Amino acid sequence: MAAPPSRRRQAPFLIGLVLILAALPVGWFVFLREPPAPLPPQAPPRPAVTQEEAKKAVELVLSSFEGTVDVKHGDGPWEPARKDMPLRPTDVVRTGRGSWAVVLNGESVELRMEAETEISVEEISNELSKVMLGSGLATATVRGRSNVRHTFILKAKGADAEASTAQGTFTMSNNGKGTVSVGTREGDVKLTGKEGKFVIVRAGQRSIVRPGQEPTTPVTIPSTVFVKMEWPTGTQRNREVTVVGHTDPGNRVTVDGANVPTDADGKFTLNLALKNGPNPVQVTAVNVGGARQTEQQELTFEPPPPPPPRTGTMKVDTKIFQESSDGTSP
Repeated sequence: MAAPPSRRRQAPFLIGLVLILAALPVGWFVFLREPPAPLPPQAPPRPAVTQEEAKKAVELVLSSFEGTVDVKHGDGPWEPARKDMPLRPTDVVRTGRGSWAVVLNGESVELRMEAETEISVEEISNELSKVMLGSGLATATVRGRSNVRHTFILKAKGADAEASTAQGTFTMSNNGKGTVSVGTREGDVKLTGKEGKFVIVRAGQRSIVRPGQEPTTPVTIPSTVFVKMEWPTGTQRNREVTVVGHTDPGNRVTVDGANVPTDADGKFTLNLALKNGPNPVQVTAVNVGGARQTEQQELTFEPPPPPPPRTGTMKVDTKIFQESSDGTSP
């Protein structure tokens, strides 16, 4: 049976409508769609980072100083320091009388050396700085970083003491004979002594390590400094005088600005050479908290009078034995 004429007339219309609807997405894709953004250039391949490169040493720098400061590179000779001088392992820095110096490890560590102090660089990396305090007084400020944990170690030469922290400020004194004192101003510091025994020295505390002993129990840093001098009395007849003094173990003692070594109990001896007349003497003791005490004394030296002539002796006038220019006696 043949289809009605009206349906036959509608068939081309429906076919055309379907083709138009099918063509709409194709036309939008071809004519109306925005072209995609160009791809970024391909980054060059990154070289593989070895473990040794990841722990690449960070350079220490002698940032600032005043007075006489010398540096020795390895086994080389001593040379005058220069501002921003780089320091590497085995380098040694020393400060003279009345001098100071500051060593920096980027933004992680600041180490201030007081007068007559000597340090040597042991190890430097992103994660660790290790310095040896040969003698003297040094203060370390260690700033924590969010991305890298950096530990600073200050080891005392000739002693069993080693102080370390990842964030904080502490001062270490080393008398060069095995007695070390550590005082913490900020943060916590691990102080290790003989056989690895350690204490945690918290802010405001100090601990002492004596030769062959473990660290003492941390106590509050004294706000005053104990100094006792045994001054000689009266006018001095000997040009050289010995004076004995006592202070707390680990304190730094200077006489007229020159460092004086102390023993494990804080005892020290001064050998003074006196000039004629009054001789002012100034003794200063400083602890690891920064407190100081000064004792002053004036020692007067008068040379002994010449010995009196001996009694019962005969004086001889030698002139009577001198011959005149013409060979005759006077």
